[in-house]
Amino acid sequence: MNRTIATILSIIFHPMLMPLFGLFLIFNSGTHLSFLPVQVTLLIYFIVFVSTCILPLSILPLLAQFKLIRSFKMESHRERILPIFITGFFFVIGYFVLQKFKLPLFVYQFMLASLISLNLALIITFFWKISLHMAGISGVIGGLLILSIKFGLGISPFLLIAIVAAGFVASARLYLNAHNPSQIFVGFAIGFIPMIIIPFL
Repeated sequence: MNRTIATILSIIFHPMLMPLFGLFLIFNSGTHLSFLPVQVTLLIYFIVFVSTCILPLSILPLLAQFKLIRSFKMESHRERILPIFITGFFFVIGYFVLQKFKLPLFVYQFMLASLISLNLALIITFFWKISLHMAGISGVIGGLLILSIKFGLGISPFLLIAIVAAGFVASARLYLNAHNPSQIFVGFAIGFIPMIIIPFL
């Protein structure tokens, strides 16, 4: 793996995109969730994309201008605190907007587990830097695993793709010296554990 490939993987599997990526796989899983009207799924994609990606990203130039972050890479854990908090704020707004629609319960459970993971990451980031990339992709893995268990589906291809992607992302983050192995493992746990617990509560 070279730096260019590692950087591309980090962008494609950016944690801000993982809720959208996870919902896409869920809506194409072959369950009743696959039969939602196209207009509804597109609206959900739009709300999630705006609240978890577009709005948080739009704030970063302002944070950089006021020197609250040194760069968009946010290499230190302290630089990440405010951006994660802002992302969580917009995430909550998006979650409550989705509550206005009568969507299948699993959609809300997936989003709630993602939000809990983000808040756990925020708490840890006050003291230590963890891999948000791994938190994001492991949340997708957890969501697909629980979807398979609850509905008795054979969605192993989706799971396999997500697991392989997680391996590549972990390798990319290590290659770029963005994290050490401990930060990778903790990031994975932060994303995975809430996702496999929330649907059973």
